[in-house]
Amino acid sequence: MQALRNQFVQFALDQGVLRFGQFEVKSGRISPYFFNAGLFNTGNSVQRLASFYAQTLLNAQIDFDMLYGPAYKGIPLVTATAMALGAHPEREERDVPFAFNRKEAKAHGEGGVLVGAPLKGRVVIVDDVITAGTSVRESVEIIRAQGAEPVAVLIALDRMERAGTASQVETYSAVQAVQDEFDLQVISIASLADIMFYLENTPELVTHKTAIAAYRQRYGV
Repeated sequence: MQALRNQFVQFALDQGVLRFGQFEVKSGRISPYFFNAGLFNTGNSVQRLASFYAQTLLNAQIDFDMLYGPAYKGIPLVTATAMALGAHPEREERDVPFAFNRKEAKAHGEGGVLVGAPLKGRVVIVDDVITAGTSVRESVEIIRAQGAEPVAVLIALDRMERAGTASQVETYSAVQAVQDEFDLQVISIASLADIMFYLENTPELVTHKTAIAAYRQRYGV
């Protein structure tokens, strides 16, 4: 599994999705790295990204019936992941239903906020990261309102970072808060620990390790 995580970190670097430097993030903190999943923006990159999502979910050995993607980033992610799972040899071409939501309810046609397969059974939520947990909370509400059961959240990267701002640091990370509040397993393709492991074993990038270690010491979980 570490090999898969290392491959993902390298892939994110190659695509310019993971970068090192100084970046002011939404919390006001100055982060020594930045991860922007929106830069997986070509057919080939999304196809490969979906293969990482699919393999990570299968490695977790979670019993699930379908996938759900919160708007907006979750829409292409859940679509591509369902396709990758359907074609995965471990699944024996088992088709995977998926659904996603609209930001605003549609008043004509089929109406409502949901698009795709009916939400039922055990549902895995697919997203890029968990920053404040807002999209997860909204997703859980939607899924449960349909009588289905959210069982896990599948994300690309766990920053392993405590919630809050630059000056106010909470006790738990957004991932831990989601796990505790909803009793959901959060599965990530990779984490900050995997980024640090990769840096330690990549001589041309090892200079970034000190800054990231200091950031993790201050804000990490």
